[in-house]
Amino acid sequence: MLNAEHLSCGYGEKKIVRDVQIHLHAGERLAILGPNGCGKTTLMRALAGLLPFEGTVTAAGLDMRRASRKQAAQAVALMTQMGSADFGYSVYDTVMMGRYAHQRGGLFAGASAEDRAIVEDCLSQTGLSDLRDQPVTQLSGGQLQRVFLARVFAQQPSIILLDEPTNHLDLQYQVELIALLKRWTSQGSRCIVGVLHDINLALEFADRLLVMQDGCARYEGPADKLDVTLLQEVYGIDVRAWMQKCLSRWAE
Repeated sequence: MLNAEHLSCGYGEKKIVRDVQIHLHAGERLAILGPNGCGKTTLMRALAGLLPFEGTVTAAGLDMRRASRKQAAQAVALMTQMGSADFGYSVYDTVMMGRYAHQRGGLFAGASAEDRAIVEDCLSQTGLSDLRDQPVTQLSGGQLQRVFLARVFAQQPSIILLDEPTNHLDLQYQVELIALLKRWTSQGSRCIVGVLHDINLALEFADRLLVMQDGCARYEGPADKLDVTLLQEVYGIDVRAWMQKCLSRWAE
């Protein structure tokens, strides 16, 4: 579904990501872990075809270097970190924007009965049906994050790239989001790549991990095969001891 070979990318002459390999099959979920500044977001932008790169990226059989923007949008959807919106569209119209890559004759005017049904379903899945007519400028950060996720679902890609999808979400919606993403990947030929800072959420979400440090991959493989001592090297703290200390608060 998603293959990156010897992927390197950056900004100008500076290489931020160097020689990364990714191999994802249908139904798999990859979480990218690593400290701030290690290249996670830069890598996601390259996978989405938004940043020039060296190497190759193939998404749902599509060569991302040669694909048009519309072709790329039909195969891959990217949801980046967003905490606010500066436009006054309603929740419904914002989610309908996800249908643009599939429409003919322009946005909104080209919306079909199928488009409208898909948008309604995405609003329902993300718990936004009651807010459909609300301007997005009046939403909380968590509500807005769910609107952007619904827009991604409405795009109906084969691959979703999520950069901190749980940002601004309270605990209940974090848990529901992970369950929703798992369900999404189980339906058809789909896979997800997600950048997550919460290691516990990442392990709950993913069956594969990519651990990055200084722009390079320190580990890429099954989540249950990760040597957790690597996380101590990458994050510079004893991750296992910290997690055990946190969990001890809940011991009876």
